[in-house]
Parts: sequence; C-alpha cells; structure tokens
Amino acid sequence: MTAEPTRLQPGDSAPDFTLTSDAGETVSLSDFRGSRVVVYFYPAAMTPGCTTEACDFRDSLDALQAAGVQVVGISPDKPEKLAKFAERDHLTFPLLADPERDVLSQWGAYGEKKNYGKVVQGVIRSTVVVDAEGTVETAQYNVKATGHVARLRKTLGID
Repeated sequence: MTAEPTRLQPGDSAPDFTLTSDAGETVSLSDFRGSRVVVYFYPAAMTPGCTTEACDFRDSLDALQAAGVQVVGISPDKPEKLAKFAERDHLTFPLLADPERDVLSQWGAYGEKKNYGKVVQGVIRSTVVVDAEGTVETAQYNVKATGHVARLRKTLGID
C-alpha cells in the first residue's frame, strides 16, 4: 500500500488536466478559466452514493451556475459508462473519464482509504473548488455523498 495521497490545499495551483467526457469531447481544466468550477471526484458511475451525489449536483446546477460556478465530475469509469450514467440520470454537466487515475492521484483523490473497516486503494470521494484564476479555493476529502452538495453550497454562500 502507498502512503496517503498528497492533498490539495487552498492557495495551491490546481493541476491542469485534459480528459474525455461522457459526450466524447476533450475537456480541460483550463476551459473553465474565468469562472469558478467545482471539480468533484467519485468512485463509480451508477452506484447508489455516486448517483445521489450526481443528482444533487444536477438539482443544484441552476443555483450554482447563477452564482458563476460550473461543475465537473471525474471518475475512473470509461466514457461509455459515463454516457449511460448521464443519460439515465439526466446529468447536464460534464462527467470526465480518468481510467488511469492520473488526475485522481494528482488531485489527492486516489489512494488509501478505509472501506468497511479494511484499508484499500481506491477513489477518495472529494470536492475541490477552483477559482477563476485556477487556484484552489477549498478542498474537501472523504466527503459523504448524502447532503454534501447542500453543505458545499453553504460553504460557497449559495442559497
């Protein structure tokens, strides 16, 4: 097992990435320069917790976008599975595929975690808010899927 991943901290430069989306398009973090963006990491499309979290982001998207905040979800799933997830749950923000887990690792969202009391390697459910200049505004790791988006909105001051 490897040690705990290096986590991003407020004030860090957010590592740029370029990944394939559920729509088969290439999406980079730099595409969002000029607006704040929530980059959230989740273990697997179409699982109960990840569905809850994605649907909460979907349901909050209008309020987030009205406040100038975009949303991007990243998981190790392949684009084809992400496309099914987006279609099934009417997700209207980009879902990005990171099957090699490079971006997950760079952002501190992949590594050792406890799963039902056992230490395993896996995706650490995480949310990072990046400001308009590409700097980490807030970074939250080991978040709970249920209620997370409501707590995040409160942190960001978005009703």
